[in-house]
Amino acid sequence: MTEITSKYADFEDLRERAVALRRDGLSRRQIRDRLHVDNNDILNRLLEGEPPPEWPKRPRAKDDMRAKARELRLEGKTYDQIQVELGCSKGSISLWVRDLPKPPRRSPAEASAIARRGWEVTLERRETERQQTKRDAAAEIGSMTERELFLLGVGLYWAEGTKAKPHRPQERVAFINSDPHMIRVFLAWLRLLKVPSERLRFHVHIHESADVPEAEQFWRQEVGRSGSFGKTTLKKHNPVTNRKNTGERYHGCLVVRVNKSAELYRRIEGWWCGIVGAAERADQGNRT
Repeated sequence: MTEITSKYADFEDLRERAVALRRDGLSRRQIRDRLHVDNNDILNRLLEGEPPPEWPKRPRAKDDMRAKARELRLEGKTYDQIQVELGCSKGSISLWVRDLPKPPRRSPAEASAIARRGWEVTLERRETERQQTKRDAAAEIGSMTERELFLLGVGLYWAEGTKAKPHRPQERVAFINSDPHMIRVFLAWLRLLKVPSERLRFHVHIHESADVPEAEQFWRQEVGRSGSFGKTTLKKHNPVTNRKNTGERYHGCLVVRVNKSAELYRRIEGWWCGIVGAAERADQGNRT
C-alpha cells in the first residue's frame, strides 16, 4: 500500500509540474523534454483537461474556405455547387464535409449543368495559377548580358538550325521556326555577332490552304527592315491529315538564311563543342 501511495504521489507531483508548464505556454514536445516523459500515454494523462496554448497551432490558409464549405453543405449544396462558389477542388471539399449529411439527389440534367459550371471554375483557377507561374518565372530572368545572349543563341541554333550531315556536307547558316519569339531571339543573336542585315534572306514556308498573303505580311512585320524576302514555299495540303496548325493564328514557318555563311557556321559548330566540353567539366565538378 505504501508503494502504491508513493507512485500516486509521484504521478500527482509530475502532473502538477506538467500542468504548470502547460499554463506557462509550453508545447507538448517542450514539456516532454523538460520532464523526460517519453511515453505519450503518460504525457496525455499528465495534460488531461489542459487546453493547448495558441502559439503552436499552425494557421492554415484554407481554414476560412473550409468553414464556408461546411456552411454551404449544411444549406444542402452539392460538391459541384460548392466548387462553383468557392473555386476549390472537389477533393478538398470532400475531405472538409464528408461527415455532414448529403443533400437530396438532383435530376441528371441539373447535376450535369452544375458539374459543367464547376469544371469551368476549376479551369479558370488553373489558368490563373498557370499565368501567375509564367509571370513569376519571367521575372526571375531579369536582364541578360551579351555573353548570356551569345551562349543562348549558340544553343538555340544547334537545336533548331540546319547542320552539315555526312550525306549533305554543305556549311551554311539557316534557321527555321514557326514561333516569332524564337525568330526574334535568333535575329538579336545575329546582330550581336555583327552579321549585316544585307546578308539575311527570308522565306515563308506555309500550307497552300492557309491565308498566304496574311502570313507573308505577318512575318514582314516581325522582322522589320532586316534582310529581304524570297519566294514563299507552299506545302501541299492533304485533306486526310488531321492538322492542328490551322486558323487565324497559323502563319507557317519563317526560314532565316545567312548568305556567305560557311565561316560563321564553322564557328557556331566550334562554339557548340566548347559549350559541351564546359558543361561536362562543370557536371564533373558538381558530382564531386
